[in-house]
This record gives sequence, structure tokens and C-alpha cells, in this order.
Amino acid sequence: MEILSQIWSFLGLLTVLQNVLPTQLVSLLHSFYESIQDFFSPYSYFEIPEFNGYCGVDVNDLYRHVNLYLNSINSSSTCRRLTLSRSKSSNRISYTVAPNQMVHDDFRGHHLSWTHQVDNVQDSVEEKRSFTLKLPKRHRLELLNPYLEQVTARAEEFERVSRERRLFTNNGHGSYESGWSSIPFHHPSTFKTLALEPELKTQLMDDLTAFSEGKEFYHKIGRAWKRGYLLYGPPGSGKSSLIAAMANFLCYDVYDLELSKVSDNSELRALLIQTTNRSIIVIEDIDCSINLTGDRMTKMRNNQSVHKKNQHHVIGNNTEDNGRVTLSGLLNFTDGLWSCCGEEKVIVFTTNHKDNVDPALVRCGRMDMHVSLGTCGMHAFRVLVKNYLGLDSHVLFDVVESCIRSGGTLTPAHIGEILLRNRRDADVAVKAVLTAMQAKILGAEVDATEGRHEYDELARTPESIGRILMESPDNLSEGSPEKKKKKEGSTWDKNVKLLVRLKSLTKSDSGRRGV
Repeated sequence: MEILSQIWSFLGLLTVLQNVLPTQLVSLLHSFYESIQDFFSPYSYFEIPEFNGYCGVDVNDLYRHVNLYLNSINSSSTCRRLTLSRSKSSNRISYTVAPNQMVHDDFRGHHLSWTHQVDNVQDSVEEKRSFTLKLPKRHRLELLNPYLEQVTARAEEFERVSRERRLFTNNGHGSYESGWSSIPFHHPSTFKTLALEPELKTQLMDDLTAFSEGKEFYHKIGRAWKRGYLLYGPPGSGKSSLIAAMANFLCYDVYDLELSKVSDNSELRALLIQTTNRSIIVIEDIDCSINLTGDRMTKMRNNQSVHKKNQHHVIGNNTEDNGRVTLSGLLNFTDGLWSCCGEEKVIVFTTNHKDNVDPALVRCGRMDMHVSLGTCGMHAFRVLVKNYLGLDSHVLFDVVESCIRSGGTLTPAHIGEILLRNRRDADVAVKAVLTAMQAKILGAEVDATEGRHEYDELARTPESIGRILMESPDNLSEGSPEKKKKKEGSTWDKNVKLLVRLKSLTKSDSGRRGV
């Protein structure tokens, strides 16, 4: 009790001295006391304010990283009070350490702690916020920089994964402050649901992972941190779905660049500068967007011939080229000096006809990886059946595989539409796809008037395949014996024989199931 009395007496004396002594002297004594305390303390303290400087305008990025880092390590297990919130730009609930609360952390076998300091500013409603890091004084030199690097890296990764992704499109005003407008990007496509062969899936995911983790490697070899992909294949082969799966896999924003809305090369550069890091820049149907692909040597020869006939006419053409996006401007966009504006960007071109794209656009260094997307193999078909019908197997899968090997392959979009239409009955859906495959083997052609395939119509009524079989060359031939003999060895006969066998297999499988 005597010791407590002396402490209270000392505190009372300090209060009296604080009221009597000049303010400058009190501040000097307080600083002297803190210096003595720091000298004998085994810990070092580092303050990270919310704003840099004294004006409170320049935001301290490290403060934001610390806040994100404490979210990523699940501070609720070591902190008693948290402030919960959720913003429109995030898909999860985030929390902030409540004022004057402490969070503990471990790094390289040492115990560290963060304290969220919140002080009221005198004569103001504003608050002064900061984080204070406490770590062992003896190891501060070997711990501080590596630990802060870990905080920054983990915070950026947490922000990338948790933030809401957006889909951008150019609005035709690229030379202004913002040439892009955006909406939230919630496409459900993933590599798990994508109808691709497993080898191609693995190759793409490994390549994307190596790219996203290759910052130091790209800087070391002196290359811009970007990657180019050319996706080519027939309509409905899944090019757009693959782009969405890539964006979901990397957690990147998507910029859908419509070249027809870009007036000239200057606007194209302005749009590129406005794109953010960690984004996918997409130009779909590159061969149809604008007239810039093709054989440049042919164009040069044509210009030379026109020059001999009318020099003035050539000058007029050059003036028109200066007022639009040119091939050289697009090349500079993908692999020129302007392509290094920003980091961690993926550029994707799509086309239905690879041969129509200028070779300069798709060479290595611009389009690093060429991905051929076509009709469904057996593995891709199984993925689609699993997605649409929830089936892992079916008795007709062997028959489907025989059709695929015989040339009856369909695009993922076509199979998906048939399965979607018949999704209420799995047996009918698989039979409908099988019928469409069989019809394709028979050589059904596109109905130009209706804009659809004949075998798409056959898929609506599987029984109609029997009518096709009844119309075999043997039944339809009414001409001379020479014509009939000529048709006996034709491809039609081979297809009919194959389909008769497949049809018998289908019936036998249906009989076993009692369908």
C-alpha cells in the first residue's frame, strides 16, 4: 500500500508540473521519457499513417496493404473487436481492426503485432488513423523489409481475388479521360465446366499460372510482362467461353475492344493506356473487325500499279489511311513500344479463319500461344453431358464415341443446344445428340434459307433417322444398271452401312434399359 501511495503522489506531482511548467518544457520532458522507454524496451515500433505528409491528401498505399493483409490472415482469431463492412466493388465481407485493438502475427519464428491507432484531431470531426508494427528490436533489420514485402504481396493477391471483376467496352471516346464503360463481370465459365480435352486444359492453365507468377522472370529477360493468345476455330467452338474461363482463373478484368469504334491509331494508343494492370484485352473476329489483314505484298503491288496510272489517286488513298486504324498501329499495340504500358496483361485475338489473319499479327512475341478450338471429342462430350444433365455415364456413350471416330463430331455450342432443349429427359437428350451425329455422317448440309443444319432438325425427332436410312441409294436408284453399279462403292453406301450398325446398337441398348 505504501508503494501505491508513492505512485499516486508522483502522478499528482506530474499533473501539477504539467499545469505549471511551460508547454515546450513539458513536451521536451515527454520526449525524453519516451526515449528512455525505447532504450530499455526489447521492441521496436514502426508507425504507418493513413496519409503521407501533414496535409492528409496523398494516401499511403502501405496503410491500405496492411489493412488488406490483416483481412487475409483472418485477424478475427487474434483480435477481440473488428469492424465489418462490404462495398459494392467486393464480393465478400471485409473487416477492419477496431480502434486501439491489437492483432498478433508470426514471421520467421518471431512474434509480431499490429495495433490500429485512431486519434481524434483537435477542433475537428476527422480522425487520424495509423497502424503500429511492433517487432523484436534485436532482429528488426533482418525482419522489417522481408516482412513488409510479404505484407504487400499477400495484400495484392487478396485484393485481386476478392474484388469484383468488370467487363469493359470502348465507347468511341478513347481520346478523352475515359474511353471505356464497364459493367460487373459475372460469367460462370470455368476450366472445370469448359468442353476441352484434358491435355489442352492442363496446358492452358499451366501457361496462365506461369505467366501470372513470372514478374521477376519477364523483368530479368527484358520483356514486357504480357502474353498473347490466338483462339481460332469454327463458330460455336467455345472461344468466348474460354476467354471467360481465363478471366475467372486469373481473376482479371476483361476489356472487349471493338476496333470499328476506334477512329485512328492515336485513339487506339489512348485506349491502351487507360487499361489497368491484371486485365485481358480481347479483339474478337480480328479478320473481320476492320480491313487491315491479308497479303501486304499484294497490296503493295496494287499500290505500285495504281501509282503508275494516277499518282494523285495514291496520295488520296494515303490520306484516308491516316484517318483510321492501320496494321502498323495494331502491331504497335500488341508488341511495340506502347505495349509495355502497364503490366500483367493478356491480349487475346479470336478468328473463325486463321488463314485470313495477317501473319505479322500472329507471329511469336505477339500471339505467343495458338489455341485451336473445334468440334467436341469424347472427353469434351462427357463434360457437356455432366454440365447439362448431371450424368457421369450412359449406355449410349460407346455409340457416341463410334460416331465421333467416324466423323460425326459437332461443336460444343450445337451439342449444348440439343442437351438444353431436351434436358428434362436424359435418355432423349443423348439420343438426340446421337441422331444429329449420325445425320452429319450422312452428309447433311447447312440449310442456307433457315440458317441451321438439317441434322439439327433431325435431332428434334430421332425417329427421322430411319427415313434417311430408307432413302439409301439402293432404294432411290431408278436409272440404268450402270448408274446403280456406280453408286455401290460410293461413300454414301459406307455411311449407310455404318449408320445401320449404329442404329442397331442404339436399339439394343435402349432395349436393355427398357426404353
